[in-house]
Amino acid sequence: MAGHSHWANIAAKKGVVDKKRGKLFGKLSRAIIVAAQHGGGDPVMNLALRYAIDKARKASMPKENIDRAVKKGCGELSGENFEELVYEGYGSAGVAVLCDILTENRNRTAGEVRKIFEVHGGNLGSTGCVAWMFERKGLFLVPCENVEEDELFEIALEAGADDVKANGDVYEVTCSVEAFQQVADEFEQKQIPTNLAEISRIPETTVDLDVEDGKKVLKLMEALEDHDDVQSVTANFNIPDEIMAEVMAE
Repeated sequence: MAGHSHWANIAAKKGVVDKKRGKLFGKLSRAIIVAAQHGGGDPVMNLALRYAIDKARKASMPKENIDRAVKKGCGELSGENFEELVYEGYGSAGVAVLCDILTENRNRTAGEVRKIFEVHGGNLGSTGCVAWMFERKGLFLVPCENVEEDELFEIALEAGADDVKANGDVYEVTCSVEAFQQVADEFEQKQIPTNLAEISRIPETTVDLDVEDGKKVLKLMEALEDHDDVQSVTANFNIPDEIMAEVMAE
């Protein structure tokens, strides 16, 4: 596996999400606020808000937190004004890294993110330096133990997905951004659980990493994910199975 799906699986196994549960709720709140600011507080009419709320619910975010974030976005409660940014850079071995940012202070965030890259052997690049290597798509990771590949393939493609691939212990389902909600709704109706369901950036090419660079890149990814203003991180690395165990040992 490569890129974001690879990192998502690693993060789940290392418990990265559970370690930062409090921070996760803060990030989910920001996403809901911004979606409501742009498209209003009705998730039926505002698909971006519906997506943000669904993601928050799957993370077991309390209903009152969700409602409060929607009201902030609609101006019913006071709150910060967040700016949406994309930071691009490079990790060890020339791995391309993209960070989706929601911040109320771009100068502070830029300095802090630049420092994270530098500490972990990378560097923050200029706008557009790596974005061209990625394509925005809907991405679902479905545990292999929960569904047969033929059944998943049929359900996913009928719902509008582009492809289904077996990657380790999960199936990777991709679709267009426009088809994302339809595929997500179909999986929910058919009671197909997912480890990940989000609109992501999929790398067109990948960089194979050895043990040393693999460890450096994973530490960079974890540090970026841990930053309050970083909504998501994706990269175009691949860690071959034969060296994955050694990388994950730390």
